[in-house]
Amino acid sequence: MARPLASLNGDGRYGLALACLVASLLLPEFAGDAVRLGWRYERSGIAAGEVWRLASAHWVHLDLRHALLNAAGLALVWALFAREYRPAHWLFIVVVSMLAIDAGLWFGAPQIEWYVGASGWLHGAMVAGALARLRRREVDGWVLAVVLAGKLLIEQFMPLPFAGGAPVVVQAHLYGAIGGLAVALCLPSRREPL
Repeated sequence: MARPLASLNGDGRYGLALACLVASLLLPEFAGDAVRLGWRYERSGIAAGEVWRLASAHWVHLDLRHALLNAAGLALVWALFAREYRPAHWLFIVVVSMLAIDAGLWFGAPQIEWYVGASGWLHGAMVAGALARLRRREVDGWVLAVVLAGKLLIEQFMPLPFAGGAPVVVQAHLYGAIGGLAVALCLPSRREPL
């Protein structure tokens, strides 16, 4: 009999961790606009000393639809790659991806006044997972790497077709991917998938 919280890549403990992470992406949506505005990456707020925005911006979203899309993305990344690295390594990948996004937006895209969402650090996690597969010379690693690189390149010049008119800061995807790649190059991935 299957355990109810077992994910594709783990046992019940991993499924519970995934459920908690998904909840952490969705719960801020129920707090309303005050939390969204108080937690988003906002250049003027950060310049005034509101440094918490550098972390909290990656957990709030434009709306519930945006949060659900990012939660689904998290579940997909988890299903594909959760066992490629140790949990502490994943935490490091996500944190460095967030820092890369923050630094990239601050220094490389000063015209961007505000940003919300998890898609940037999710791109960092995808790149790290694809690199782990490439290291084992798995064909799907090459497919994932080409698809990710193509997506990152195309979206820099064309609007995303599934954005629904919402403002998507595609630079965050690129900076997150760079951060994830930088960390993954330094971390050992598992030699054999579990």
